Amino acid sequence: MANDSDSFADRSNNAFHAHPDDDFNGSTIVTIEARDAQGNVSAQYNLGFMYRNGKGVPQNDITALKWYRLAAEQGNASAQYNLGLMYDNGQGVPQDYKTAVKWYRLAAEQGDADAQYNLGFMYANGLGVPQDDTTALKWITLAAKQRNDDAKINLHVMSDECYGFDKQRHME
Repeated sequence: MANDSDSFADRSNNAFHAHPDDDFNGSTIVTIEARDAQGNVSAQYNLGFMYRNGKGVPQNDITALKWYRLAAEQGNASAQYNLGLMYDNGQGVPQDYKTAVKWYRLAAEQGDADAQYNLGFMYANGLGVPQDDTTALKWITLAAKQRNDDAKINLHVMSDECYGFDKQRHME
């Protein structure tokens, strides 16, 4: 049993890493939910993850959205990215590209490479925002510089399609 000086976030994160393929038991969920009353952002994010993926609880996108939103509103970039995905894909909510862009942008501005790539994709395809190749290139380049494989591939494709930029210059 963890001692009282261990932070809850450390204990819950260790539980995820120690048993990535195991379901969590009900007492773990009760502990995490009790800690949430204190506004623990890590606990909120972890509950969102657990409900979205059915880890130790029945899979439930609506409940996942609730927990992700609580963490996202406190600035958790991973929660912001996951909210973006859920709105982008219509999971637990009607598909809403404009709202997906909002959450992707908040995570992307914090340096989340996956959010940067998805935001660039949204601009490249005019999903939730006016189509804008320059802004798409900006975000996809930032993600590629962080070694996001999808971004690197799309940056290559964009250069092959004559988007008017030097691929080497954008990767430096």
